[in-house]
Parts: sequence; C-alpha cells; structure tokens
Amino acid sequence: MKQKMLEHFARIYGDADGAEVFFAPGRVNMIGEHTDYNGGHVFPCALTIGTYGAVRRRGDRRLRFYSVNFSRAGVIESSLDELTPSSEAGWTNYPKGVMWTFAQRGMEMDCGLDLVLFGNIPNGSGLSSSASVEVLTGAILRGLYGFEVSNQDLALIGQYAENHFNGMNCGIMDQFAIAMGKKDHAIFLDTNTLSYEYAPLVLDGARIVIACSNKKRGLVDSKYNERRSECKAALADLQKVCRIQSLGELTEEEFEQYKGAIQNPVCVKRARHAVYENRRAVRAVEALKKNELALFGQLMNESHVSLRDDYEVTGIELDTLVDAAWGVDGVIGSRMTGAGFGGCTVSIVKNEAVDTFMERVGKTYQEKIGYAADFYAVEIGDGPQQL
Repeated sequence: MKQKMLEHFARIYGDADGAEVFFAPGRVNMIGEHTDYNGGHVFPCALTIGTYGAVRRRGDRRLRFYSVNFSRAGVIESSLDELTPSSEAGWTNYPKGVMWTFAQRGMEMDCGLDLVLFGNIPNGSGLSSSASVEVLTGAILRGLYGFEVSNQDLALIGQYAENHFNGMNCGIMDQFAIAMGKKDHAIFLDTNTLSYEYAPLVLDGARIVIACSNKKRGLVDSKYNERRSECKAALADLQKVCRIQSLGELTEEEFEQYKGAIQNPVCVKRARHAVYENRRAVRAVEALKKNELALFGQLMNESHVSLRDDYEVTGIELDTLVDAAWGVDGVIGSRMTGAGFGGCTVSIVKNEAVDTFMERVGKTYQEKIGYAADFYAVEIGDGPQQL
C-alpha cells in the first residue's frame, strides 16, 4: 500500500521525492453505544482498514489536499493562514481542524504540505472515517514536524478539533479507539476518567462481520446533538435528587429509584438507555474475560433493542440487517454500531456460517430496502503508524 500511495502522490503532484506515508485505522465499537458522552464505558477496537496518507513538506505556507475517494473535488488548496472551517473546504475541514488545534496548543507548523489521502473505510458507514482522518493528520504532524505528542494526545486533539472546528459534539471514543488501537484487543475505556484496559478479543472459531447499510448520513445534520441535549436535560433533573456528574455513574437500580425526577418522558427513555447500556458494556467485558462468548452476544442483542426502542437511533435499514442476522444459525450476536441513522451493524458469526450470513442477510436487505448492503469480515489492528 505504501508504494500505491507514493504512486498516487506522484500522479497528483508530479513526483514523490521526499514523500512519506502514514496510516490510521478505522474502528468498530463492539458494545457501549452513545455512552461515551454520558460518562460511561465503551468497548471499541481498531481495524486493519483505515486511512492512508502520503505527504510532503513544502517550502511555503500553502496547503494542498487531494483525496482518492473524492477525486472529483480535485486538489483543494488552502494555506496555514486560512485555518477556518468552511463548507467549500469539504472533507479538508477535518485535517485543517487538527492543524488548527495543534496551533492552539502552541505547535505551529513552520511550512505547508502536500497531502494525498486514500481510505478503505466505506464513507458514511459509521466506522469513523472522519476520526481516522483526524488521528492520521495528528500522526503526520508529529512525524513531519517533530511535535511531541502521545497517541492519547492525538485522540484528545482529534476530538477537540471535531467539537470546536467542525461543530460535531462527539465524545472521545472514536479518536481514542483509533489512536490507541492494539492488534487482537479491544479497549475497555471509562470515558469519564479515560482509564482503560486492553482486553483480548479472541473469537475462537468466529469472525467479526460488519454490514454496511449504504444509507448515507451526515452526523452533524442528524439527531446526534439532539440526543446529547436530551441526556443532558435528564442529567440536570437527576442532579436535583442525587449527587452525580454523569449518567454513567448510576446503576440500573439507582436509575429506577430516581427516574421519576426526569420531567420529560422522552428524556427518561434516553437516560435509561445510557445507564443500562453502560452496565451492559461492563458485563460484556466480564463475560469475555471468562470466555463466555454466548453471553457477550446476548448483551450485543440487548444493546440493539435498547438503541432501537429507548434511544431511537436505528431506523429501518439497521433494524432490517439485525433482524435478518438474528435469524441465521451461527450468529452469536448482532447490533447496530456507531451513531446510528444508517451506517453499520457489527456481528459475531461462527466461521462456518459467515458465507451463509452474508448471502441471507444481503438477500433480505436487498428485497426489503431496495438496494444492496456491503459486508466486511474484519481483523483487529494497531493504532496509527508511519509505513
């Protein structure tokens, strides 16, 4: 892939002398959805698919961006003096946001760069192509300009850029999973404290299969920020009757005891999901440590039901994929993953059932939705690296 990226770079910018190649993965969250901004636990892992960048320093302050995935846009030009978000900048708002955040923290680039990106994460799939670009950009700036930042710093910088430059009020999970990825492990992360542990995700005789709904969704325009504000309202009501800083601090029993304080019935449902999903994530990791894969799968299924009924972020596409998955022998667990409103499902499928799973779920989806889903049997990989 390194050679391929250098060829892309030479094709766009004339030659690839002095260009360097970096990679950052995508991520999938196994369980713990919409808990990361509610002070709960998440359990994501980095994938071996992700975003590649070929890059070279310039002798001036110009910035030139090109994406193989958005080739129609051509080379998008900017400069270090124009690090402001704009609709015309398109996808380049993500790398520019990271450059802006570095500068905010006293790490200013002393010259511009030429960049070519290629991602083999499906765009708009919910596997965090935007966070992958952010972490990749951070790794590039560290590598090219010698900035001293840890991988955990890269995660926090990416999240800050997305929140404050791109106006997307995301939690820390996506950037953290990508920056801190470890092969064959998922990350059990307490989003309240950023304490984490790596848990081996050893699926003897089974694979992780991602089904992409191919329903495109723009997160900033979706109801994501609305869900955040509903949870915030629920928390404010609960804080009148119990001393908590986040919904993730409550057990199920405590929630049931205090939920009457929440004024809006819709906010009760949102908070119930946040609390119960957090406890599910904790139990799921305990199950994995005891090699109880069937229980892990059952908790994945319960997670989807909660996201469908209490959080209402699934929609007909994701529900169709999951319902069909539940009907296939050899499926250990299946749920939507990511923010919802389109995007992907993640399933654990026994090896001998993977082909049947893709065929049957694909057929059901095509018949009901009218267009095809894409399937990926994925591997768990490391965090960002220079190739």
